[in-house]
Amino acid sequence: MDEKTIKTRYVYKGKILNLRLDNVLLPDGRETPREIVEHPGAAAIVPFLPDGRIIFVKQYRKPVESFVLEIPAGTFKPGEAPSRCARRELEEETGYRAEKMVKLLEYFPSPGYSSERITIFKATGLTKTGMRAEQDEFIHARKINRPIIISLLRQGKIKDGKTIAGLLAVFDIT
Repeated sequence: MDEKTIKTRYVYKGKILNLRLDNVLLPDGRETPREIVEHPGAAAIVPFLPDGRIIFVKQYRKPVESFVLEIPAGTFKPGEAPSRCARRELEEETGYRAEKMVKLLEYFPSPGYSSERITIFKATGLTKTGMRAEQDEFIHARKINRPIIISLLRQGKIKDGKTIAGLLAVFDIT
């Protein structure tokens, strides 16, 4: 019951993503368009300090015109493995290096229109090294304990999907 691509046309090719328009043949023989955002994928990290606090990043996100509290994350570089991306992004965005990284889950945030796949890791054994954010990133790291995190989740103050998924994977929240 899959769809066969008949024609592909790129509408936009960018630094992080591409937008393409596919004409597909449906299982019943009809043809229809599909708008698809091509994304290289990303890694996200739930970094645990020895005292149990988690390091978050707070940054302004233009698409939602607001500051967003998130777990550290970033897009894969060409040919980069998810675990390598996670280690790189953790150090860039928080200034910490992890002794241990464990894969928690992998998911598609919006499979209806995007090819993006996010792999989430739990990082432990953190060592302070120093932040190295990219030139266009203005990131503020915040260390938050479990009771506050759960309160923020329940109040709907954490709105980022990868952050919610990562926290649900590490906490037994009922």
